[in-house]
Amino acid sequence: MLDTARLREFEFTDADFNSLRRLVREVAGISLADCKRELVYSRLARRLRHLGLTSFASYREFLASEAGQAELREFTNAVTTNLTAFFRERHHFDYLRDALLVPRMADPLSSRRIRIWCSAVSTGEEAYSVAMTVAETVPDWRRWDIRILATDLDTNVLAAAESGAYTLDRVRQLPRWQIDRHFVRQGHGEGLRYVVKPELQRMISFRQLNLTHPLPMRGPLDAIFCRNVIIYFDKETQRDLFQRMAPLQRPGDLLFLGHSESLFKVSTAWTLIGKTVYRRNEEPC
Repeated sequence: MLDTARLREFEFTDADFNSLRRLVREVAGISLADCKRELVYSRLARRLRHLGLTSFASYREFLASEAGQAELREFTNAVTTNLTAFFRERHHFDYLRDALLVPRMADPLSSRRIRIWCSAVSTGEEAYSVAMTVAETVPDWRRWDIRILATDLDTNVLAAAESGAYTLDRVRQLPRWQIDRHFVRQGHGEGLRYVVKPELQRMISFRQLNLTHPLPMRGPLDAIFCRNVIIYFDKETQRDLFQRMAPLQRPGDLLFLGHSESLFKVSTAWTLIGKTVYRRNEEPC
Protein backbone atom coordinates (compact mmCIF):
# COMPACT_ATOMS: atom_id res chain seq x y z
CA MET A 1 0.00 0.00 0.00
CA LEU A 2 1.36 3.43 -0.96
CA ASP A 3 2.42 5.58 2.01
CA THR A 4 1.49 9.11 0.93
CA ALA A 5 3.15 10.62 4.01
CA ARG A 6 6.57 9.40 2.83
CA LEU A 7 6.04 10.97 -0.58
CA ARG A 8 5.23 14.39 0.82
CA GLU A 9 7.57 17.30 0.31
CA PHE A 10 6.69 18.69 3.75
CA GLU A 11 5.89 16.90 7.00
CA PHE A 12 2.18 17.33 7.78
CA THR A 13 1.29 16.18 11.29
CA ASP A 14 -2.06 15.78 13.01
CA ALA A 15 -1.21 18.90 15.00
CA ASP A 16 -0.61 20.83 11.77
CA PHE A 17 -3.91 19.74 10.23
CA ASN A 18 -5.97 20.31 13.37
CA SER A 19 -4.43 23.73 13.98
CA LEU A 20 -5.04 24.85 10.40
CA ARG A 21 -8.63 23.64 10.30
CA ARG A 22 -9.32 25.43 13.59
CA LEU A 23 -7.95 28.56 11.98
CA VAL A 24 -10.10 28.26 8.85
CA ARG A 25 -13.11 27.69 11.12
CA GLU A 26 -12.31 30.89 13.02
CA VAL A 27 -11.53 32.98 9.94
CA ALA A 28 -14.14 31.72 7.46
CA GLY A 29 -16.63 29.63 9.42
CA ILE A 30 -15.75 26.61 7.29
CA SER A 31 -15.62 23.21 9.00
CA LEU A 32 -13.13 20.86 7.35
CA ALA A 33 -13.71 17.13 7.77
CA ASP A 34 -10.91 14.61 8.21
CA CYS A 35 -11.32 13.60 4.57
CA LYS A 36 -10.13 17.08 3.50
CA ARG A 37 -6.64 16.48 4.89
CA GLU A 38 -5.00 15.74 1.53
CA LEU A 39 -6.73 18.70 -0.10
CA VAL A 40 -5.47 21.02 2.64
CA TYR A 41 -1.96 19.67 2.28
CA SER A 42 -1.82 19.97 -1.50
CA ARG A 43 -3.19 23.50 -1.58
CA LEU A 44 -1.13 24.86 1.29
CA ALA A 45 2.08 23.20 0.14
CA ARG A 46 2.02 25.73 -2.71
CA ARG A 47 1.92 28.54 -0.17
CA LEU A 48 4.93 27.10 1.67
CA ARG A 49 6.92 26.97 -1.56
CA HIS A 50 5.88 30.50 -2.46
CA LEU A 51 6.96 31.82 0.94
CA GLY A 52 10.16 29.79 1.06
CA LEU A 53 9.12 27.94 4.22
CA THR A 54 10.29 24.43 5.02
CA SER A 55 7.56 23.13 7.34
CA PHE A 56 3.91 23.50 8.21
CA ALA A 57 4.96 24.34 11.75
CA SER A 58 6.78 27.43 10.47
CA TYR A 59 3.77 28.29 8.28
CA ARG A 60 1.49 28.14 11.33
CA GLU A 61 3.88 30.40 13.24
CA PHE A 62 3.93 32.83 10.32
CA LEU A 63 0.12 32.97 10.15
CA ALA A 64 0.02 33.77 13.87
CA SER A 65 2.55 36.60 13.55
CA GLU A 66 1.90 40.24 12.75
CA ALA A 67 3.92 39.88 9.55
CA GLY A 68 1.69 37.01 8.45
CA GLN A 69 -1.64 38.80 8.60
CA ALA A 70 -1.68 39.44 4.86
CA GLU A 71 -1.08 35.73 4.32
CA LEU A 72 -4.37 34.93 6.07
CA ARG A 73 -6.25 35.95 2.93
CA GLU A 74 -4.06 33.72 0.76
CA PHE A 75 -4.54 30.91 3.27
CA THR A 76 -8.33 31.29 3.11
CA ASN A 77 -8.31 31.49 -0.68
CA ALA A 78 -6.19 28.34 -0.89
CA VAL A 79 -8.48 26.11 1.16
CA THR A 80 -11.72 27.37 -0.38
CA THR A 81 -13.19 24.86 -2.82
CA ASN A 82 -14.47 26.47 -6.03
CA LEU A 83 -16.62 24.28 -8.27
CA THR A 84 -19.17 25.89 -10.54
CA ALA A 85 -20.64 25.91 -14.03
CA PHE A 86 -23.07 27.91 -16.12
CA PHE A 87 -26.67 27.01 -15.24
CA ARG A 88 -25.60 24.47 -12.64
CA GLU A 89 -28.83 23.00 -11.21
CA ARG A 90 -30.81 24.31 -14.15
CA HIS A 91 -34.16 24.03 -12.37
CA HIS A 92 -33.21 26.96 -10.13
CA PHE A 93 -32.97 29.30 -13.09
CA ASP A 94 -36.23 27.99 -14.50
CA TYR A 95 -37.84 28.68 -11.13
CA LEU A 96 -36.35 32.18 -11.04
CA ARG A 97 -37.89 32.80 -14.44
CA ASP A 98 -41.32 31.30 -13.71
CA ALA A 99 -41.80 32.41 -10.09
CA LEU A 100 -40.23 35.87 -10.17
CA LEU A 101 -39.62 37.32 -13.63
CA VAL A 102 -42.71 36.15 -15.53
CA PRO A 103 -45.19 37.22 -12.79
CA ARG A 104 -43.52 40.64 -12.62
CA MET A 105 -43.90 41.07 -16.36
CA ALA A 106 -47.55 39.97 -16.27
CA ASP A 107 -48.53 42.52 -13.63
CA PRO A 108 -48.34 46.11 -14.96
CA LEU A 109 -48.56 47.45 -11.40
CA SER A 110 -45.67 45.36 -10.06
CA SER A 111 -42.26 46.84 -9.37
CA ARG A 112 -39.68 46.80 -12.15
CA ARG A 113 -37.00 46.89 -9.46
CA ILE A 114 -35.35 43.50 -8.85
CA ARG A 115 -32.48 42.69 -6.51
CA ILE A 116 -30.75 39.29 -6.51
CA TRP A 117 -27.83 38.17 -4.37
CA CYS A 118 -25.45 35.36 -5.34
CA SER A 119 -23.72 34.83 -2.02
CA ALA A 120 -20.91 32.41 -3.00
CA VAL A 121 -20.38 33.20 -6.65
CA SER A 122 -16.92 31.67 -7.16
CA THR A 123 -15.70 32.39 -10.71
CA GLY A 124 -18.97 34.06 -11.72
CA GLU A 125 -20.90 31.50 -13.73
CA GLU A 126 -23.86 31.59 -11.34
CA ALA A 127 -24.26 35.37 -11.50
CA TYR A 128 -23.91 35.46 -15.28
CA SER A 129 -26.46 32.64 -15.55
CA VAL A 130 -28.88 34.80 -13.56
CA ALA A 131 -28.16 37.76 -15.85
CA MET A 132 -28.71 35.61 -18.95
CA THR A 133 -32.00 34.34 -17.51
CA VAL A 134 -33.13 37.94 -17.02
CA ALA A 135 -32.10 38.98 -20.54
CA GLU A 136 -33.79 35.95 -22.12
CA THR A 137 -37.03 36.35 -20.14
CA VAL A 138 -37.68 40.08 -19.93
CA PRO A 139 -37.78 41.68 -23.41
CA ASP A 140 -37.34 45.24 -22.10
CA TRP A 141 -34.99 44.38 -19.22
CA ARG A 142 -32.76 47.35 -20.02
CA ARG A 143 -35.59 49.62 -18.86
CA TRP A 144 -35.95 47.76 -15.56
CA ASP A 145 -33.94 48.46 -12.43
CA ILE A 146 -32.21 45.10 -12.06
CA ARG A 147 -29.08 44.57 -9.97
CA ILE A 148 -27.25 41.36 -9.09
CA LEU A 149 -24.87 41.39 -6.13
CA ALA A 150 -22.23 38.67 -6.46
CA THR A 151 -20.03 37.93 -3.45
CA ASP A 152 -17.41 35.41 -2.45
CA LEU A 153 -14.81 34.95 0.25
CA ASP A 154 -12.04 34.18 -2.26
CA THR A 155 -10.57 37.33 -3.81
CA ASN A 156 -8.78 35.37 -6.53
CA VAL A 157 -11.93 33.82 -7.98
CA LEU A 158 -13.73 37.17 -7.69
CA ALA A 159 -11.10 38.76 -9.92
CA ALA A 160 -11.69 36.02 -12.49
CA ALA A 161 -15.46 36.47 -12.19
CA GLU A 162 -15.30 40.21 -12.69
CA SER A 163 -13.29 39.77 -15.89
CA GLY A 164 -16.17 37.76 -17.39
CA ALA A 165 -13.69 35.83 -19.56
CA TYR A 166 -13.97 32.04 -19.94
CA THR A 167 -12.17 29.32 -21.87
CA LEU A 168 -13.99 27.15 -24.38
CA ASP A 169 -14.17 24.31 -21.84
CA ARG A 170 -16.17 26.54 -19.48
CA VAL A 171 -18.81 27.53 -22.07
CA ARG A 172 -18.86 24.32 -24.09
CA GLN A 173 -22.02 22.99 -22.42
CA LEU A 174 -24.03 26.06 -23.46
CA PRO A 175 -26.01 25.93 -26.72
CA ARG A 176 -24.47 27.82 -29.62
CA TRP A 177 -27.25 30.41 -29.73
CA GLN A 178 -26.65 31.29 -26.10
CA ILE A 179 -22.92 31.71 -26.62
CA ASP A 180 -23.53 33.91 -29.68
CA ARG A 181 -26.08 36.03 -27.83
CA HIS A 182 -24.23 36.65 -24.58
CA PHE A 183 -20.49 36.33 -25.30
CA VAL A 184 -17.86 37.97 -27.47
CA ARG A 185 -15.09 35.74 -28.80
CA GLN A 186 -11.61 37.15 -28.23
CA GLY A 187 -8.16 35.80 -29.05
CA HIS A 188 -7.25 32.47 -30.59
CA GLY A 189 -5.48 29.24 -29.78
CA GLU A 190 -4.59 28.86 -26.11
CA GLY A 191 -5.51 32.51 -25.60
CA LEU A 192 -9.08 32.06 -26.88
CA ARG A 193 -11.63 33.46 -24.45
CA TYR A 194 -15.38 33.94 -24.47
CA VAL A 195 -16.14 37.23 -22.72
CA VAL A 196 -19.57 38.07 -21.33
CA LYS A 197 -21.02 41.06 -23.16
CA PRO A 198 -20.70 44.40 -21.31
CA GLU A 199 -24.46 44.93 -21.00
CA LEU A 200 -24.74 41.80 -18.87
CA GLN A 201 -21.60 42.60 -16.90
CA ARG A 202 -23.07 45.99 -15.97
CA MET A 203 -25.99 44.22 -14.28
CA ILE A 204 -23.62 42.65 -11.72
CA SER A 205 -21.56 44.07 -8.84
CA PHE A 206 -18.80 41.83 -7.46
CA ARG A 207 -17.75 42.20 -3.82
CA GLN A 208 -15.60 40.24 -1.34
CA LEU A 209 -17.65 39.03 1.61
CA ASN A 210 -17.17 36.62 4.49
CA LEU A 211 -20.60 35.16 5.26
CA THR A 212 -19.72 34.78 8.93
CA HIS A 213 -19.28 38.55 9.20
CA PRO A 214 -22.09 41.17 9.37
CA LEU A 215 -23.98 41.40 6.07
CA PRO A 216 -23.61 44.91 4.58
CA MET A 217 -26.67 44.89 2.31
CA ARG A 218 -30.06 46.22 3.43
CA GLY A 219 -32.50 44.48 1.13
CA PRO A 220 -35.14 43.70 0.23
CA LEU A 221 -33.76 40.91 -1.94
CA ASP A 222 -36.18 39.24 -4.34
CA ALA A 223 -33.97 36.16 -4.59
CA ILE A 224 -30.91 34.82 -2.79
CA PHE A 225 -28.68 32.11 -4.24
CA CYS A 226 -26.82 30.50 -1.33
CA ARG A 227 -25.72 27.31 -3.03
CA ASN A 228 -23.03 24.80 -2.16
CA VAL A 229 -21.54 26.86 0.65
CA ILE A 230 -23.41 26.01 3.87
CA ILE A 231 -22.30 22.38 3.55
CA TYR A 232 -18.96 23.67 4.85
CA PHE A 233 -20.57 25.32 7.91
CA ASP A 234 -21.59 23.63 11.13
CA LYS A 235 -25.22 23.91 12.27
CA GLU A 236 -24.54 26.81 14.60
CA THR A 237 -22.91 28.85 11.81
CA GLN A 238 -25.75 27.95 9.43
CA ARG A 239 -28.40 29.09 11.93
CA ASP A 240 -26.58 32.36 12.52
CA LEU A 241 -26.25 33.03 8.79
CA PHE A 242 -29.93 32.49 7.98
CA GLN A 243 -31.01 34.46 11.03
CA ARG A 244 -29.13 37.39 9.53
CA MET A 245 -30.41 36.70 6.01
CA ALA A 246 -34.09 36.52 6.95
CA PRO A 247 -34.61 40.29 7.47
CA LEU A 248 -33.24 40.91 3.97
CA GLN A 249 -36.29 39.31 2.34
CA ARG A 250 -40.02 39.94 2.28
CA PRO A 251 -42.68 37.24 2.47
CA GLY A 252 -42.75 35.43 -0.87
CA ASP A 253 -39.13 36.13 -1.82
CA LEU A 254 -37.03 33.20 -3.03
CA LEU A 255 -34.03 31.34 -1.60
CA PHE A 256 -32.04 28.74 -3.53
CA LEU A 257 -29.75 26.21 -1.83
CA GLY A 258 -27.37 23.59 -3.23
CA HIS A 259 -28.52 20.09 -4.15
CA SER A 260 -27.22 18.55 -0.90
CA GLU A 261 -28.27 21.40 1.40
CA SER A 262 -31.37 21.96 3.53
CA LEU A 263 -32.85 24.30 6.13
CA PHE A 264 -34.06 21.35 8.21
CA LYS A 265 -33.32 22.15 11.86
CA VAL A 266 -31.60 25.34 10.68
CA SER A 267 -34.33 27.93 10.02
CA THR A 268 -38.13 28.15 9.91
CA ALA A 269 -38.11 31.52 8.14
CA TRP A 270 -38.57 29.84 4.74
CA THR A 271 -40.78 27.04 3.42
CA LEU A 272 -39.56 24.43 0.94
CA ILE A 273 -41.58 24.83 -2.27
CA GLY A 274 -39.46 22.92 -4.79
CA LYS A 275 -36.23 21.00 -5.14
CA THR A 276 -33.91 23.07 -2.89
CA VAL A 277 -36.12 26.12 -3.55
CA TYR A 278 -37.56 28.01 -0.59
CA ARG A 279 -40.05 30.85 -0.18
CA ARG A 280 -39.80 33.42 2.62
CA ASN A 281 -42.59 33.01 5.18
CA GLU A 282 -44.85 35.62 6.68
CA GLU A 283 -43.53 36.86 10.00
CA PRO A 284 -45.55 35.51 12.95
CA CYS A 285 -47.80 38.05 14.65
